Amino acid sequence: MRNLIILLTFLFSVQLYAQELNCGVTINTQQVKITDPKVFKTLETSIREFMNTRKWSDDNFKPEEKIDCQIVITIREENGSDKFKAQATIISTRPVYGSDYKTTVLNTVDNDFEFIYAEYQPLEFNENNFISNLTSVLAYYAYVIIGLDYDSFSKNGGDKYYQRALNIITQASNREEKGWKAYDGTRNRYWLIDNILDPKLGGFRDAFYSYHRQGLDLMYNDQVTPIATISKSLQTFDNINRTQPNSMILQLFFTAKSDELIGIYQNAAPTEKAKAVNYLMRLDPSNGDDYQQIMGTR
Repeated sequence: MRNLIILLTFLFSVQLYAQELNCGVTINTQQVKITDPKVFKTLETSIREFMNTRKWSDDNFKPEEKIDCQIVITIREENGSDKFKAQATIISTRPVYGSDYKTTVLNTVDNDFEFIYAEYQPLEFNENNFISNLTSVLAYYAYVIIGLDYDSFSKNGGDKYYQRALNIITQASNREEKGWKAYDGTRNRYWLIDNILDPKLGGFRDAFYSYHRQGLDLMYNDQVTPIATISKSLQTFDNINRTQPNSMILQLFFTAKSDELIGIYQNAAPTEKAKAVNYLMRLDPSNGDDYQQIMGTR
């Protein structure tokens, strides 16, 4: 009896300090006529369980430390009863210290999500062996989400998770499904990890860390110094963009942060506003009109 109590206590503690992700999953089938819509309700549940119950890292997370993320899958094409082409939107956030605010860390769209799935099919994944495109794509983004989250809290903290994502790319490199290879496009799974690990873009990760840990996380106390730090991050991004223009990782950063940056600099000193707008207009011209709002405040 005593041994049973010890075992149950251990299992309960493992459950309390285990999985890393709190991932919501939505599957949208409005673009196609689905033979059996119930299949996707089952798949939704299976993906949610796959992302949230699997142990992705070597660390233990308390429930309140889990990384909030969202996967929205839009089915675009159904080939037969079990082959699908889809678009996936992947978003992750992390809390900002001293506030109730959550900052978006990743906001990306994967247009090459192809998979085979039959209802109640188990979602199996092996670190060292490609089993299915469905679970490989999901695992890849799990590691990217965790890697970016770790990078936002400590310098180069996400290294091991990027390497695991890279390992998935290597295993999938001879597959016919798109998104894993350089020649599949300029914005795909291959290029995301390539950008993150590319030494030519190495300054991005340091600036990404500074933006979050020495910028956002310190704004509860004093906004002047953190905003200056965020401006230095923008300067680093600007320098990177001059030598490596239109890098995917920079584009994703501003997809996630454009609204946030406008809010940050609305309360900045005029000199900081002007500096930031100059950087932002070069780095993210598609949102140029929105960034001009910064100069019209205070």
